[in-house]
Amino acid sequence: MEGIPPEVAAVLRPVLPDLAAETIRAIGREVPDYSRPLEGRLGVTLRYGTERALRRFVDSIEAPAAVSERDRRIYFELGRLEMREGRTLNALLAAYRVGAQIAWRRFVEAGVRADLEPPTLYRLGEAIFAYIDEISGESIAGDAGEQSAAAGERQRRRARLVFLLAADPPAPAEDVRAAAVRAGWRPPAQVAALVVEGIDSERLAGRLGAGAVAAPLERPDGLLADRRAPRVLAFVPHPDAAGLRAQLAAAVEGLPAALGPAVVLAGCPRSAERARRALDLRAAGLLPRDELVVAEEHAAALVLHADTALASELAEARLAALDDLRPGPRARLTESLRAWLDCQGRIDETARALDVHPQTVRYRLNQLREAFGGALDDPDARFELALALRVRGEPARMDAAARRRSSR
Repeated sequence: MEGIPPEVAAVLRPVLPDLAAETIRAIGREVPDYSRPLEGRLGVTLRYGTERALRRFVDSIEAPAAVSERDRRIYFELGRLEMREGRTLNALLAAYRVGAQIAWRRFVEAGVRADLEPPTLYRLGEAIFAYIDEISGESIAGDAGEQSAAAGERQRRRARLVFLLAADPPAPAEDVRAAAVRAGWRPPAQVAALVVEGIDSERLAGRLGAGAVAAPLERPDGLLADRRAPRVLAFVPHPDAAGLRAQLAAAVEGLPAALGPAVVLAGCPRSAERARRALDLRAAGLLPRDELVVAEEHAAALVLHADTALASELAEARLAALDDLRPGPRARLTESLRAWLDCQGRIDETARALDVHPQTVRYRLNQLREAFGGALDDPDARFELALALRVRGEPARMDAAARRRSSR
């Protein structure tokens, strides 16, 4: 150690046998968390660590050396053990300070008896407290490592729980109960699935608050299988509670998200599938681009797109009469047909929706009758045309005039 003559080690070494025991007694008196007898692995490690720290400090005066990996592991392990015992590091760091004060006192007494120069004693004190800071750093690293490991294990347990809740066919009830206990989750009477895009599961769980569990969602093959945005599946308790909808909207602000229906625990797979499908349809432009899409508010769209291949075939078959038109006229007639169907054939309302003159509506309606013939007068055919138009992806109830103005 810089500025401390090597022969000082010989002065301090006779103090060591009693110093470790005195230090342990003082820690028991002055640090409340250690007032009880130190037992088990923590007690053994703390006693050994105290003895080892004092001996290594004195040895390093005589022959300076880097801290060995073995020594690092001792103090790293003490930090880990404190975390496992459910305590903060305050007690352990306080114990280190108590040890430093006693060592400094006893070393000064030995130095005075050996007629060491005051500057040497001052440098000795500085070295002791610098040494304690070094040891404290190792224990802080151990505590942080254990916290990280505990968080990882907790997340793995919660991910396993989410996987079991969403499993289809449903997982055995006893497996779900056991996973809930391991994850520290108390199953509520009702939950709702929430699927969110573009956030990791831990951050989402933190935003949702106590009682919610979340895990990454594997993207299945399907409507948007080529997308790569990460998704998280969460289960939110008490979905019908007052104010929860606003809380969820705030939690997913700025992120695409979909909420499934409220279900009992056995219905979790259904809620998760509805939320996932709703988010797929939102991404495909088939549902409004709200940040939080509520699946129950779009039941018709979910039914319509449950079989995407069949829906596409329906649209192709029913709208084939418009396929030979040029893009411009086809778009105008498609827009007019949608508005006319939505307005139940009322010309004036259709004109207002399209922001055109009623005569223009009549003119286009004549063109549509030429294309579709008697289908426009058949209730079943009109219903299928309305479905076909929705399959093609025109957002429901969107004001045509507003669309046209925004494109100018």
